[in-house]
Amino acid sequence: MQVQRRRYGTEKNFGRESQNSGYYGESSFHREGLGRRVIDSFKRDPNMNMTPKGALGADGKVFDVETAAQNTATSPLARRLKGRHLQMIAIGGSIGTGLFVGSGQALANGGPASLVIAYCLVGIMMYCTVHALGEMAVLFPVAGSFSAYSTRFIDPAWGFAMGWNYALQWLVVLPLEIVAATFTIEFWTHDKGLPNNAFVAVFLVLIIAINLFGVKGYGEAEFVLAIIKVTAIIGFIILGVIINVGGGPNGGYIGGKLWHNPGAFHNGFKGLCSTFVNAAFAFSGTELVGLAAAETANPRKSLPTAVKQVFWRITLFYIVSLTLVGLLVPYNEPSLLNANNFADAATSPFVIAIENAGIEVLPSVFNTVIMLAVLSVGNSAVYGSSRTLAALAEQHQAPKFLAYIDRQGRPLAAIAVASTLGLLAFLAGGPRKRQEEAFTWMLALSSLSAVFTWASICFAHIRFRKGWALQGHTLSELAFRSQPGIVGSWVGFLFNVLVLIAQFWVAIAPLGYGEMGRGELVKNFFSLYLALPVTMIFYIVYKVWYRTPIIRSYNMDLHTGIRELNVLELIEEERAERRNWPAWKKVYKFFC
Repeated sequence: MQVQRRRYGTEKNFGRESQNSGYYGESSFHREGLGRRVIDSFKRDPNMNMTPKGALGADGKVFDVETAAQNTATSPLARRLKGRHLQMIAIGGSIGTGLFVGSGQALANGGPASLVIAYCLVGIMMYCTVHALGEMAVLFPVAGSFSAYSTRFIDPAWGFAMGWNYALQWLVVLPLEIVAATFTIEFWTHDKGLPNNAFVAVFLVLIIAINLFGVKGYGEAEFVLAIIKVTAIIGFIILGVIINVGGGPNGGYIGGKLWHNPGAFHNGFKGLCSTFVNAAFAFSGTELVGLAAAETANPRKSLPTAVKQVFWRITLFYIVSLTLVGLLVPYNEPSLLNANNFADAATSPFVIAIENAGIEVLPSVFNTVIMLAVLSVGNSAVYGSSRTLAALAEQHQAPKFLAYIDRQGRPLAAIAVASTLGLLAFLAGGPRKRQEEAFTWMLALSSLSAVFTWASICFAHIRFRKGWALQGHTLSELAFRSQPGIVGSWVGFLFNVLVLIAQFWVAIAPLGYGEMGRGELVKNFFSLYLALPVTMIFYIVYKVWYRTPIIRSYNMDLHTGIRELNVLELIEEERAERRNWPAWKKVYKFFC
């Protein structure tokens, strides 16, 4: 143990420590050893004092909205994410199984035109949603933003339902993605008899270790993995163009031949509707930039830039790459038709396109990228679920122990819960039928959960804007405004509702339902729409138990958790600086 001393003036040090040393002008402080500092870092944050649970009614069953807002605004989560972390989380944070593998099933069900149309529509919806979220997150960078905004601006019961909906989504995504990662390993080991559970253990330990490094560890891991994913997709786009014009080893100009034979659409309008859930699953995680706002050093500056990056992610990484996939892989490709779930990397249309071109080495390279992308989403799953569970506990909407946050800003109890559910991934070592059953039901909980979350974000923004205007505030007071504005939030909300309607139709009358028995139809419905009854049960039970009111615009809490926005002079300085920018920079900054 090291002892460091500071002397003041000409006072003497008598060569010993004593309680009276202060009288001689000497002060001392101790620096503990590394082992002790690591152990102490897991202790509860001494600055964390949760407000006692409010009771506005005599029976103690009335939810205290003000207490919930205060706790999420003053959460002791560490603010260590930098602008570069947030930008890469926005650009490539959730690119994983949904894009690389799930798009293959969408292509087989709907054809290349349906694939592009569905991803374009969901992309527009996502663009409007993230901008609405960015506006609120810059103003209120609070913990567990999705549920917190629903609690503050819509209804505490709906906030409770959305919080648990989002937490469950990520809790099941972790084992789902780890299972998917083991399936990608089978690309190389399918004939070597290596046990899948050995890889499950490695992947699970790796993901937990990254999250135990705190938010900085998560940010750095996502920064590196996002760069790899982005580089791979850009490389695929360049390669895809070369293959399409006849530059591959097999030669031959392809152009748009596959849009004529076998065709651009498959299964008609229902085929289009069936691709929406794939697109929603692929875009899941884009909203994590809002959740990360509470752990960002300067959300007012870094969040707007990150939100604008979503435009490029949607346009370049999803629309352009999937357009090329539709040009290079026919929807009746046997490998696509043999796909049983979203996790089989052998059915990735990206890998199939490279293999069909006669390129031998790149499929393995791209499969490695898919594996890293899957692990990246698993990493985000622990981050998203743990922060949401901790925020729910801080709002007294989850068991209190989940609010345990240590001195490094890590929600340890919530991370432990997420990691424990990750053990479900060991089902990958069981019989193939059990794997597929487990994968189907985990996917059922997570696929539509994102749509409910996005709809709630858009509606919370609509309610927030109404309360903001009614309480005498102007849009000029906002440091960041949603580019599509309130109209964009209505568009995003209605698109989410339309996706739910389309998915409901596909759930009750799936493709080929005439040949299915009643038991198969019931199973198919719940495998596609399980998130709806689960969410409604959470909402109704909480609503009845706490009798929560719908939040009215005139008494909406628009003050708790606001950061820096009272410094209007600083905001005006930034706007004056923008006015002096050249035209090219204004255009660039508008989009980036």
